[in-house]
Amino acid sequence: MAQKRIETALFNYCLWLGDTNLISGHRLSEWCGHGPILEEDIAMTNIALDLIGQSRALLTYACELEGKGKTEDDLAYHRDAADFKNAMLAEQPNVEFGNTMVRQFLLDTFNYHLYSRLATSADEKINALAAKSLKEITYHHRHSAEWIKRLGDGTAKSHERAQAAIYNLWKFTDDLFDNTEEDDLLIKEKIVPDLKEIKEKWIKSVKEAVISATLKLPDNEVFMVKGSRRGNHTEHLGYILAEMQFLPRAYPDAKW
Repeated sequence: MAQKRIETALFNYCLWLGDTNLISGHRLSEWCGHGPILEEDIAMTNIALDLIGQSRALLTYACELEGKGKTEDDLAYHRDAADFKNAMLAEQPNVEFGNTMVRQFLLDTFNYHLYSRLATSADEKINALAAKSLKEITYHHRHSAEWIKRLGDGTAKSHERAQAAIYNLWKFTDDLFDNTEEDDLLIKEKIVPDLKEIKEKWIKSVKEAVISATLKLPDNEVFMVKGSRRGNHTEHLGYILAEMQFLPRAYPDAKW
């Protein structure tokens, strides 16, 4: 019974990580052919592919844990919005390039610190998946951090837009660290880290980068929006899924 509880908790944890990378990758893929410069167009597309690849590995492991014969495609394409557990930050619209880079920087910094700890997980599969993903995540983090500095310490317009993005997106950041009761079981088994520990490292890294970019975090207390791991999302997720899931739902028996 105890082992089953651990497997269920880990299944939901893998959904959280896999869904977040899937939706984040889909958002970035929307820039394909629309990047501000050719090099960045290619970079964002490659990062999107990395994120979707990481998502596929995590959702495949989730299927193994669930043991119902499903595939990663079943989880990606045949669940409704309320069943997704992705961080709300990942589903926020691109709006414009500066907003996308701020969103990705906040997510990349979180992933860097979280996956660094998951690479020491007592679960061999999580350990291996995190260690493999960390090579890509390190590049993602460096890439978005460089853009934050370039935008914040660039022109007056780029500074203004980057600062506005920080203010607009900050309310979704606490959702990244919203521990569930199942997490406590996984923490006890040394399978995952305590998100409080990750938040301390995350906020330190974010502050350093933001200050270096001549930007600032919100001065006043911000009302934080949470609950994505319990199926609470913004309206944006439904539009993403409507586009992403259309083909496999319209032709469920098709073979690709």
